[in-house]
Amino acid sequence: MSQAKRWPSHRAKILIVDDKPDNRELLSTILASQGYDIEESDRGKLAIKIAKTDPPDIILLDAAMPEMDGFEVCQILKSDRRTQNIPIIFISAMKEAKDKTKAFNLGGNDYITKPFQIEEVIARVKNQLKIQSLQTELKSKNIRLEEEIRQRQATEDKLLILNQKLNRLATLDSLTQIANRHRFDEFLLREWQRGRRERFSLSLILCDVDYFKLYNDRFGHQAGDICLKKVAQTISKTIKRPADLVARYGGEEFAIILPQTPPKNALQVAENIRLQIKTLGIPHPDSLISDYVSLSLGVTSIVPSSQYTIKQLLVTADKALYQAKKKVATSPFYYFLNKSY
Repeated sequence: MSQAKRWPSHRAKILIVDDKPDNRELLSTILASQGYDIEESDRGKLAIKIAKTDPPDIILLDAAMPEMDGFEVCQILKSDRRTQNIPIIFISAMKEAKDKTKAFNLGGNDYITKPFQIEEVIARVKNQLKIQSLQTELKSKNIRLEEEIRQRQATEDKLLILNQKLNRLATLDSLTQIANRHRFDEFLLREWQRGRRERFSLSLILCDVDYFKLYNDRFGHQAGDICLKKVAQTISKTIKRPADLVARYGGEEFAIILPQTPPKNALQVAENIRLQIKTLGIPHPDSLISDYVSLSLGVTSIVPSSQYTIKQLLVTADKALYQAKKKVATSPFYYFLNKSY
């Protein structure tokens, strides 16, 4: 075997701890010939100091030593975070099972009895170093895997936040920051289906800013946008229940969906909205019905069933709104789709 192949690429360091000089010399000679760096200690306390200062890759430890025996040395090293993972091979003349058991119970990794065979020592050292190398490799892979999982989780979290933002943008009206028409259609369909299953009243309010074109013509579209924002925010603040939805229906029209809301309550909500818009006091000198921006509102209510469709609900609400604008009413116009009311 060539020198390059016989000597490992990483020169493992072995600490030999034995109070007998002849034993240390023999083990040092054997293992140095295998390409290992060797350090020696004749006392347990010195061995502990060396291991903590410059940890070896493996320790060959005699069990019977004066001052501090190998069992105590092993116990101290295995209880210290800095040295607990260093493999320890006991080499001892103690052959009793209880001695071997004690060594393993204290954290020893292997046990060789004296007199030892050279081939056995070499084989067991290589075996422990291989185990140590595999454990280190596994630990490194686990660390990389944990980091990959963390990075993947962070990426997924960012994607989730991004998707939430995109979903929010997809369902919000960019000008007024309330639900857009797409969100309105989804919400109305869901509540219609739920109303059919659970047999509860579903109310819908359509409202329109009166003479808004004339407002835009006088003040300009930028002022018109500000007006619509204020109207939308006021309607949203007036609607108290999280289960309700306020949406921009189109242009200067807004819609409010009120699940589980009977006709009388829906009318009260509409009246509250009208009054809150009135209190804004936004000047509208060209309006034919008020000196300030005002709303006309149409209200309809139904218990969804197979007899009616969502389209009929929308048409009826629109008809109610038309009647409200035609009459220039001081309160919301109310129209029942369900004739049973």
